[in-house]
Amino acid sequence: MLLLTGKEQPGPPRRSALAGLTDRWLAALFAAACRATRVHGAALVAVGGYGRSELSPRSDLDLLLLHDGSADPRALATLADRIWYPVWDLGLSLDHSVRTPAEARRTAGGDLRAHLGLLDARPVAGDLAQVAGLRTAVLADWRDQAQRRLPELHDLCRERAERQGELRFLLEPDLKEARGGLRDTTALRAVAASWLADAPREGLAEARRTLLDTRDALHLTTGRATDRLALQEQDQVAAELGLLDGDALLRQVYEAARTVAYATDVTWREVHRVLRARSARPRLRAVLGGRRSDPGRVPLADGVVEQDGEAVLARTARPDRDPVLPLRAAAAAAQAGLPLSRHAVRRLADAAPPLPVPWPAEARQEFVILLGAGAPAVAVWEALEAGGLIDRLLPDWERVRCRPQRNAVHTWTVDRHLVETAVRAAALARRVDRPDLLLTAALLHDIGKGWPGDHCAVGGTIARDMAVRIGFDADDAAVVTTLVRHHLLLIETATRRDLDDPQTVRAVADAVGSRRALELLHVLTEADALATGPAAWSSWRASLVAELVRRVGAHLAGDADRTEDIDQRKHGNEHGHGHGIGSGNEDESQDETGSGDRGGPAAEYERLAAEALRTGGPVLSLSTPGTAAQEPPGSSEAPEPVGVELLIVVPERPGVLPAAAGVLALHRLTVRSAELSVVVPEDAAALPWSVLVLNWRVAAAYGSLPQAARLRADLVRAQDAPGLLHRIGQALETAGVRVRSAHVSTLGAHAVDAFYVTGADGLRLPEDTARELADRLERTLG
Repeated sequence: MLLLTGKEQPGPPRRSALAGLTDRWLAALFAAACRATRVHGAALVAVGGYGRSELSPRSDLDLLLLHDGSADPRALATLADRIWYPVWDLGLSLDHSVRTPAEARRTAGGDLRAHLGLLDARPVAGDLAQVAGLRTAVLADWRDQAQRRLPELHDLCRERAERQGELRFLLEPDLKEARGGLRDTTALRAVAASWLADAPREGLAEARRTLLDTRDALHLTTGRATDRLALQEQDQVAAELGLLDGDALLRQVYEAARTVAYATDVTWREVHRVLRARSARPRLRAVLGGRRSDPGRVPLADGVVEQDGEAVLARTARPDRDPVLPLRAAAAAAQAGLPLSRHAVRRLADAAPPLPVPWPAEARQEFVILLGAGAPAVAVWEALEAGGLIDRLLPDWERVRCRPQRNAVHTWTVDRHLVETAVRAAALARRVDRPDLLLTAALLHDIGKGWPGDHCAVGGTIARDMAVRIGFDADDAAVVTTLVRHHLLLIETATRRDLDDPQTVRAVADAVGSRRALELLHVLTEADALATGPAAWSSWRASLVAELVRRVGAHLAGDADRTEDIDQRKHGNEHGHGHGIGSGNEDESQDETGSGDRGGPAAEYERLAAEALRTGGPVLSLSTPGTAAQEPPGSSEAPEPVGVELLIVVPERPGVLPAAAGVLALHRLTVRSAELSVVVPEDAAALPWSVLVLNWRVAAAYGSLPQAARLRADLVRAQDAPGLLHRIGQALETAGVRVRSAHVSTLGAHAVDAFYVTGADGLRLPEDTARELADRLERTLG
């Protein structure tokens, strides 16, 4: 009785002891029944959870009465009754069958669930040799039929997940049937038994134990054989397990389910990879005449390649020397819509050094690209979580991991809600001039929920520190702080306050402070609501928020706002963001050099422009930020700098922009950002040309950077190459307009580009001409 009351031996020892006690009782029943019926050549076999010795206090019993077929059918039926009825008399649930080994194998061949149960067959009493023979035969059948059986098992698991939901996001989860529950751990054992693939072992045994311990406590608390963790029972179950409260219990269960779900995803990917390889092998042999073929490896980024449908590390990657590689690999995987290989994650976790604080520019950029990739970023984020890399990047993340939200409106736990909000924000990023700030605030907006107090106020402080850690300057960190602190302001004000009251509008304007912050907050509000759940956003709420934003924006407009607007444009130029095609001057305060208040760079542009006019050809400068050196030799053996700036200064001629973009694409250079400006040197006023300065921030998509001399030679030859920027530039050249300046940025799956153009005469384009040009570009991109 101590075993059933839970006062002794919790956890695996209690389950094992309970199985042993049940074994002894059933063995006595079996022996007495065999003597009474004089049946020989029979055995009592535990299958399923009982076969694994994982009995919870109210678990049902799965039993098979195995016989050799020699006994009289009536005697065999009597034997079975003498065992089954005492079990039923105790009120225990019983799943039972009576079969010969051949019948058991035939049943397993037609019933996947029966086959899974027999994989865990364990003798309780009787003819042990007969049980051993059955187990050996069943395992051999499972391995022989793996190519057919495993896809069936995967379909079964997927159907169950669709029916029961994801355990780690449910307020009343089913510990057994929901995705990430005990059924999935059993499926992983079955996959391992096939010898076709094996699940990741990190944390899996502990996760299974957590789910089993929780079920034990649930049975003891309720006195029922249930697997559903109902809300009203969670505090009692938590107390039984020695936990603080129901939230602590749910968080522990969710973490276990997350481990199981990730192991499940990885395992089924490996299963399908092996099955594809097996099915393709005969065809390959026929084509290659028996020669082996290495799997293809497609470059994704520096140190990252695609292989077998996953993003993996390149053979030449050195994670021990490249602290940015984890983020670069994650961003490349998300952009390509690929899972990040478990082996790559493990190697990165073991070898990659920590990022310096604040992060370097490339790390911040790759982080934003990861968030901007949209839905594919979720699986990549989960892989980083499983490898412990998120905690290294964002130490405060641990507070929100798997934290439940006891609100039926919320679909996700806090951590997953933050990632989903970033996904939603990525889809809306074209509506703002600083998507990097939007995505960062989206990821951090509820970061304060792991701490006591108002999560908006606390979260603002944490978000400011994290933004500085990520590498944003003080002004940008202040914007992120404002967004996080006031992320509920618009929706609460719009739905609860009188929008006709000037004081309402004034209060929001005072809190937000600027039109940029208002624009970002508007999009963050929508993304947050969409990521919360279907009940959190509607056309009615959207219209109220939009009206509030319109009124607050009008309030913020004025002379002070003109100063702010100029500052916005300056920041937009620095970060390469824009809203589309403009005609004429984008900023009256900017001089013809397009350099504004840059100072030092402007002088460098003048020097390079003079050299370009003297030689009549392109002049290149390839350098890390702040260390320009004209046309360095660029040995391919030297380690490449992070964040490379490429200046191309060339006399203005037709076709320069598309030709330059084509050359960069030809050399596998990824354009992270770009600016085009026009320079007219003072001593060149009599010349027929002005000079174009193309300021590119580039990274090698794979391998080393090319030599500057090779880039210059290819630019002189003006070779054509495919690419989005090339196509845009070609369309603008064909239209006969003059590109006065351009600002280009790549953000996740989006290219955010702004081109400021005039007519060939240098004058502002008429409205109808500008619209026609926009239509032409849309057709080109389509």
